[in-house]
Amino acid sequence: MTTAPWRDPALPAAARVDDLLARMTLEEKTAQLYGVWVGAATDGDGVAPLQREMTSDYDWDELITLGLGQLTRSFGTAPVDPELGAQALARAQRRIAAAGRFGIPAVAHEECLAGFTAWGATAYPVPLAWGASFDPGLVEEMARRIGADLRSAGVHQGLAPVLDVVRDPRWGRVEETIGEDPYLVGTIGAAYVRGLESAGVVATLKHFAGYASSVGARNLAPVRAGVREFADVTLPPFEMALREGGARSVMAAYNETDGVPATADPRLLTELLRDEWQFTGTVVADYFGIGFLETLHRVAGSPAQAAHAALAAGIDVELPTLKCYGKPLVEAVRAGEIPESLVDRAARRVLLQKAELGLLDEDWSPEPTGPIDLDSTGNRALARQLAEESVVLLDNPDGVLPLPPEARIAVVGPRAADALAMLGCYSFPSHVGTHHPEVPMGIDIPTVLESLRAELPDAKVTFAEGCDVSDPDTSGFEEAVARATEADVCVAVLGDRAGLFGRGTSGEGCDVADLQLPGVQADLLDALVSTGVPVVLVLLTGRPYALGRWQGRLGAVVQAFFPGEEGGPAVTGVLSGRVNPSGRLPVSVPQAPGGQPWTYLQPPLGLADEVSNLDPTPLYPFGHGRSYTSFTWEVTESQSPDIDTNGAYDLPVTVSNTGDRPGTEVVQLYLHDPVASVTRPDVRLIAYQRLELAPGESTRLTFHFHTDLSAFTDRTGRRVVEPGALELRLAASSADVRHTTRLNVTGPVRELGAERRLRCEVDLGE
Repeated sequence: MTTAPWRDPALPAAARVDDLLARMTLEEKTAQLYGVWVGAATDGDGVAPLQREMTSDYDWDELITLGLGQLTRSFGTAPVDPELGAQALARAQRRIAAAGRFGIPAVAHEECLAGFTAWGATAYPVPLAWGASFDPGLVEEMARRIGADLRSAGVHQGLAPVLDVVRDPRWGRVEETIGEDPYLVGTIGAAYVRGLESAGVVATLKHFAGYASSVGARNLAPVRAGVREFADVTLPPFEMALREGGARSVMAAYNETDGVPATADPRLLTELLRDEWQFTGTVVADYFGIGFLETLHRVAGSPAQAAHAALAAGIDVELPTLKCYGKPLVEAVRAGEIPESLVDRAARRVLLQKAELGLLDEDWSPEPTGPIDLDSTGNRALARQLAEESVVLLDNPDGVLPLPPEARIAVVGPRAADALAMLGCYSFPSHVGTHHPEVPMGIDIPTVLESLRAELPDAKVTFAEGCDVSDPDTSGFEEAVARATEADVCVAVLGDRAGLFGRGTSGEGCDVADLQLPGVQADLLDALVSTGVPVVLVLLTGRPYALGRWQGRLGAVVQAFFPGEEGGPAVTGVLSGRVNPSGRLPVSVPQAPGGQPWTYLQPPLGLADEVSNLDPTPLYPFGHGRSYTSFTWEVTESQSPDIDTNGAYDLPVTVSNTGDRPGTEVVQLYLHDPVASVTRPDVRLIAYQRLELAPGESTRLTFHFHTDLSAFTDRTGRRVVEPGALELRLAASSADVRHTTRLNVTGPVRELGAERRLRCEVDLGE
């Protein structure tokens, strides 16, 4: 039997795809450009924007005779046993392959933002907690495990990570982001991509680009970011994740920027992404995003026009439907309204990726290769470690923490005894499970209350809920105050309930008007503080909330950003002292709930001044976090060295643990540019390093600064390094500077290209 060239794995993928495309009809090529969502709800509450309105009807048996590009969320749509789900997915793949002339299976994709979004899968901390860990290596290992679980179930593509940089913390999807600094987002995001891709799963960068900069922090609202903000804040994390992480897919964002929807923007999706950055993978639409060009953006008058705009811009795959890339696209091509070459371009990219994944090989098999355990002991251990590293001790002024082992402790608050308090909106129990209350959660999630009783078995622990997360009812205050009055210390566990489209206080479509605690939780906290009993505030949230109202009135403040299934033991480990806190804020914590938006990346006029009565200075700055031990920093280096605009400088620092217990310090390096041709952020992060030190131990580390890291976009749109003064600031946070080195950069203005240095390397030891 003669094997067709496209089936021969010994041939280059490009030659195989050229041969295959030449054999395919227009309908078969377009079939590779869409996905379908089997089992998607068409009534009631959905898990995607306008899901009910945008879901298309189709005849499955007829559809797959042409082939199929993607299968949407076989595991993430309804609760399904992982073993049975993998078998069902394999059956679907066999049917797809058997129905078409070429026997090509679909790419199966799933959400994996905080773990595989499947029933019974490990629920890891949300991305904002990854940022709080300042630990790319651990995030990479987590992503590797997520990827292995996806592959074991027959999934090829993961829709993560989110690389949006927080610009307004009122936005509901802050929990899905890594933080408010592009360097932190880029380094942590690239690590996640490396982990996922190392498991053979296609990582999908989202949302490209500008989605988090929406006006008024409203989901899907217009973006009015300027050219320099877009170039210097929004885009760098994507560039880093592509160049350093090797991501093979990008998801176009829903938003429009200055009137141009990302889904129909060839300058973004082709000129920048492919021509300048040399990206060769696939670009997929966010769910229903191509149809939104007609229904929401109104830049297309029909599904065919939407398909034309998206294809021309560079969208290869319509997800999770065939509303535009199905029959409307075929008919428009047949009528000469859309060039078939655009279909060929997209189909070629899709089939090249299928070749990479082995889906064009004759010996391809969809069968699971072994037992499927999506919440293994190893997964849980890693989830615990990441949760522990991400908990931030914001304040402990009087040493109330760690809690005494035999204390009388009143645990109060609506988040103390609810397992869902640990999870973000893309964890399966919150994302899908709430629609199926009759189904068990599928994983064990200890609450803070349960964990504290286990952590301190000799303590006397009482509990009162006090109030609901968002309901205005205050009838539970009296009992809560009574329990606090009887105790030595009160642990108030407050925060968010993750949900979708207004069904929660944090999550997609759960934007807020200001940054006060949801519901009547602030009033409950006031009532607890008024007892005179020391109050330890524990926050389980998806965003930062304003805490200036209680400044100086709390015994301690602990912040955890939806820390996942092991978050309860992680938080109570910090409360007991078993865990020495090492998390650092990936977002600033504001003083007041209004006067937003604000992040630390501000030029001079964005800082506090005498011409406005609104002071945006945060209560706790970006990078802040306390420890139960102490550290000293020592720097010995020359001052005011001269380097040219293509020069480098090594900055060494020795850090010592001067306390009596092991601890972790996070050394941060910031750049200050005193004078530039355009306004610059007062400070911005350019490097960081976690250091785990035993009592009395010292470690020397060296930051290798290169002037590329001082580059910015000038008035002409070029990325340049300018001569002049620079300051390198070693700091424990964006506001806690320990040492400043002044550099004098000499020589001509230097323009940088796509190969510029994106990272400041750090060496440990002599």
